[in-house]
Formats: sequence, structure tokens, C-alpha cells
Amino acid sequence: MTASRFVLVILFGFVLICLPARLFSVIVWPARIGISQAAGIVICTTGAAIALWCVSSFAFIGRGTPAPFAAPRRLVTRGPYRLVRNPMYVGVGMFFVGAAVLYQSLVLLAYAVLFFVSSHLFVVLYEEPTLHRTFGDEYTAYCGRVRRWSLRLSSSPN
Repeated sequence: MTASRFVLVILFGFVLICLPARLFSVIVWPARIGISQAAGIVICTTGAAIALWCVSSFAFIGRGTPAPFAAPRRLVTRGPYRLVRNPMYVGVGMFFVGAAVLYQSLVLLAYAVLFFVSSHLFVVLYEEPTLHRTFGDEYTAYCGRVRRWSLRLSSSPN
């Protein structure tokens, strides 16, 4: 494993595991489940399901994992990746937003925003250049068909 990949693993372990565990450890389960808590549970569940769908797509279609040291050997453009180029980050971010709604926590909401901003920077500065080098024209064509963060609502490329 190269030094840059090692740093990425440590960084994402901190962002996805250590820091959220610390944030969740100081949050108390709501005394009652109201409409906003139910909405938070639905958002969390949806986000988690999207993230798990991504992991299984990486494993079964791409023959790899989301981890940079065991990345897929094939470009994954099916499953959730046919809808948006970065569904894993969307799913995890939705999970954090859902948790913020469930717990009525501005700290978790701020964390979700920080997660989305850092994910965007990671995608633009590291992931996309790496995918362009690895998959070349196949990735370029994929980028022309599928947006980075949002669904394409029209059939035209722009």
C-alpha cells in the first residue's frame, strides 16, 4: 500500500468511524418518537441501504471494495452508479443527515455538511483524477452520461 493510500484509509477511518462514534456517544436517544424522529429513521435507513448497495456493487460488479487499497478492478457503472457517480458518499451523507434529524442535533447536521464538503473535495482532487488515469476513455464517457452528485432529469447530456 502506498503512503497516500495509507493516509486515505486513516483519514476515512477517522471521518467515517472515529469522529461519528465520538459524536454519537454524547447524543441521547429521544424521549419520544415523533414525526421528525420517524423521518430521521427513514432517511438513515435509506442512506444506509444506498451505501450497502454500493458496497455490494463494488464487490460483485467491480471485484473490489470501496477502500483505496483494494479498489475495484473494473469500472462500476451499474447498480446505484448508473444514477449518480458518487452514490456511496450520498448514502453515507444521508445517514448523517437522518441522524441529525432523528436526534434534533445541530452538531450532527454540521458534521453532515462537513462530510459532504470533504467528500466533494476528495472526489474532485483525488478520486476523479485517479479514475481518469485508471479507466481512461471509459471513465470519460461515463462522466458524460452520469452526473457527479445529482440525477440527470433530462435525456440530454447537459
